[in-house]
Amino acid sequence: MLTDWSIECGSDDPVLVVPWQAEGGAYPFVDLRLDPDAEVPEAETHPPLMQALRSLNAARSPVFTAKCDTWAMTEEEIHPLRLELDFTEEDSAAGFASYIDLLFRDRAIFASMHRQQQVVQRIARYAEKVDAPNAVLELTLRPALLDLTGPQEGFATTLYIKAIGADAGDAWQHWSRALSAAVAIFRNLEAAGTP
Repeated sequence: MLTDWSIECGSDDPVLVVPWQAEGGAYPFVDLRLDPDAEVPEAETHPPLMQALRSLNAARSPVFTAKCDTWAMTEEEIHPLRLELDFTEEDSAAGFASYIDLLFRDRAIFASMHRQQQVVQRIARYAEKVDAPNAVLELTLRPALLDLTGPQEGFATTLYIKAIGADAGDAWQHWSRALSAAVAIFRNLEAAGTP
């Protein structure tokens, strides 16, 4: 799997605020740690995303989730991915992508950009070894404000999974497998020893 990571912590970059409320009151923050069976509208039609959310919010997971979404990629999004992955137009006519905003449960990692950067780099190295030639994993470190039991400032990691395929179903299958592999990497961080 092709991997990339970046830091977006400039004054003009977005800050993840948790809990959050969407415009118009629809789709508020859902803490899946407290209610694993809660409805997540973004995941209703994509079972692999719901499975990923449940796994990432499980008691032994080193992270929990804040936001997510999925989308069919446009040709403008597919074209650069096609070039990076070295696919023909015929083999990459469709694309599917998702993002999940993640917060580390360990306060020392959550609060430290340096420590979280080390974790992000480790995840990217592990993901490079995944046999998923149609997929890309991107990680973005960004500022976060968390106020579930009291205000805390720290950092969040956004996990992007993008995949291409010959048609929409093929791209979705590649995305599903790559997402599952990425979740396994996050879940195994504790066993591998986080910095």
